[in-house]
Amino acid sequence: MTRSAFVRAAARTPFGRFGGALAGVRPDDLATTALKGALARVPELDAAMIDDVVWGCANQAGEDNRNVGRMAVLLAGLPTSVPATTVNRLCGSSLDATMMGSRAIETGDADVVVVGGVESMTRAPWVLPKPARGFPAGNAELASTTLGWRLVNERMPTEWTASLGACNEALAERLSISRERQDDFAAGSHRRAAAAWEAGHYADLVVPVAGVELATDESIRPRTTAEALAGLKPAFSRTGTITAGNASPLNDGAAALVLSSEDADCGVEPLARVAGRGTHALAPQDFGLAPVEAAEKALARAGISWSDVGAVELNEAFAVQSLACLDAWRIDPDIVNAWGGAIALGHPLGASGARIVATLAHRLRRSGERWGVAAICIGVGQGLAVVLENVATEAA
Repeated sequence: MTRSAFVRAAARTPFGRFGGALAGVRPDDLATTALKGALARVPELDAAMIDDVVWGCANQAGEDNRNVGRMAVLLAGLPTSVPATTVNRLCGSSLDATMMGSRAIETGDADVVVVGGVESMTRAPWVLPKPARGFPAGNAELASTTLGWRLVNERMPTEWTASLGACNEALAERLSISRERQDDFAAGSHRRAAAAWEAGHYADLVVPVAGVELATDESIRPRTTAEALAGLKPAFSRTGTITAGNASPLNDGAAALVLSSEDADCGVEPLARVAGRGTHALAPQDFGLAPVEAAEKALARAGISWSDVGAVELNEAFAVQSLACLDAWRIDPDIVNAWGGAIALGHPLGASGARIVATLAHRLRRSGERWGVAAICIGVGQGLAVVLENVATEAA
């Protein structure tokens, strides 16, 4: 008998700006908030029946160390018998967790798996490498773990270890994606995000963080226009096209999903079925294009094509890489990130994959569309994608 994995419930914290409202909250506490929020949406589920928790986190260098997934389980007050692991595929960590959890259910290894991810880019520490010998006479340099490469192996080719922004500047030049297109895309992300919050689309998804007065995602700027963004200076090259306005910001936040088999006693109907998964890798500097083939693989495994897809959640690391993916897929841009994307909502690395899956499941349910794709690019040349099927439409 073929088993399927279903999304039963989802919750996330609001996403805070770097140094913003969530700066005082530890990442393990953010993870706990999302975990408890998702489980609160399946009140009839016996927590002792959770077979595993698979948690994503890209940093793991500070308060998120030593298996932050297990720490969240313990801090949430779940039975100590509930196991947990933490996975790291950088920006794709919680989408990877979702893929791993759904596979475990499909193979019969589990009936209920909670997945998700967390990142506090604000609280990511500086690190200091140990000296080769004791009592060195020279100075030592601290390395920030907030984003990007650190303590790089000298054998790595320089083109592989270029900054994320520099890699995407090269992508913009190679594909002739103009500054104007990027700024227009970014402004649209803010408009859609603000409209989605105003319409109440996130009311069922976002849970408050104790002790913090933050009701919505902190990076959204509702009045942003392409004209205003055009006045910003390039961030990575004097003659470049990428700015702080058309790239995702640095953020703090967490997101979680409850996955289960069809027969699991959760007390709520499934939101969506995980119908296909795809993983792809290419040259590290071309990471922005990696979701293209990952999504094609996921669609093929789901047995559908782009013509069947009614909703797409593509993590907006940069406007240029998002546009590159849309151009390659040749899809209607109106079905992409209809409730805003990471440029507006934020991109707390380890949480973003679960965030886009949760949003996609709710978008499918609201719109009645049957099929959707969630995809994400990952630094160092990788991409992931998941296809969801709206089971309410399937039943109809």
